[in-house]
Amino acid sequence: MTRAPFPRAARLLTPADFARLRGISRRIGSQSFAAEVAPAAPTAACARLGLAVSRRVSKRAVRRNRIKRIARDSFRHHRAALPTCDILLIARSDADQRSNAELRAELERLWQRVAALNDTRTAGTMRA
Repeated sequence: MTRAPFPRAARLLTPADFARLRGISRRIGSQSFAAEVAPAAPTAACARLGLAVSRRVSKRAVRRNRIKRIARDSFRHHRAALPTCDILLIARSDADQRSNAELRAELERLWQRVAALNDTRTAGTMRA
């Protein structure tokens, strides 16, 4: 089993990080999540993740924490394959009704779309 840490450098931490992301991001959605993806800050060395799971998703903190835990774990395992970008993952109210396996599968597809988004954005910017 390979190590997949989630270091401090891979997290969106400050309100300024979130505010910058909200202004310049592209939005990708799925049934349970919305992801706002933007080019990374100049100081970032890898993909960074920020999570937003509001009380609208569930009134119970245990359920909100389950969603965050699954999202963090999925990101840790896919971080190496993602482009250097900032991602704000917003849980939708439907996320609380999904099983752990369904959430993981949905996040897997979402990370693939994030990687493809970066590929299409850079594909054609320079001619060989």
